[in-house]
Amino acid sequence: MPGVQGVGGADRRFKEALAAGRFDIQRCRSCGSHFFYPRVICPHCGGSEIEWVAASGRATVHSTTTVRRKAEQGGDYNVCIVELDEGPRMMSRVDGTPSDDVRIGMRVSASVAGAGDGAFVVFHVDGRDAQQEGAR
Repeated sequence: MPGVQGVGGADRRFKEALAAGRFDIQRCRSCGSHFFYPRVICPHCGGSEIEWVAASGRATVHSTTTVRRKAEQGGDYNVCIVELDEGPRMMSRVDGTPSDDVRIGMRVSASVAGAGDGAFVVFHVDGRDAQQEGAR
């Protein structure tokens, strides 16, 4: 994987999982805490017994903003911070719904977009929240 080779340590393992279509996060074997971004030491207890586990992919929008762009530049898009059900927060975006319709507290689900070295995590509105948005 050409692009992943320049990435070291825990970041490399995260990128390799994404390239394989998986969204993995770390968990400390000592205290049981999940965390993201990838690290070599647990930020909660300082433990070094870290394992990679599959993320549930379920999350709640913690904060959100719309980046405005001209239509010929791809149009507006959303940037958000989501809180994973496991506890960590991460920056991403919510795809598949207008950026102005993304709300704090909205339930979302993760998927891996892109392929190979260009893979990344995006979120989509869960079915129940999508139905509630449609009723407004």
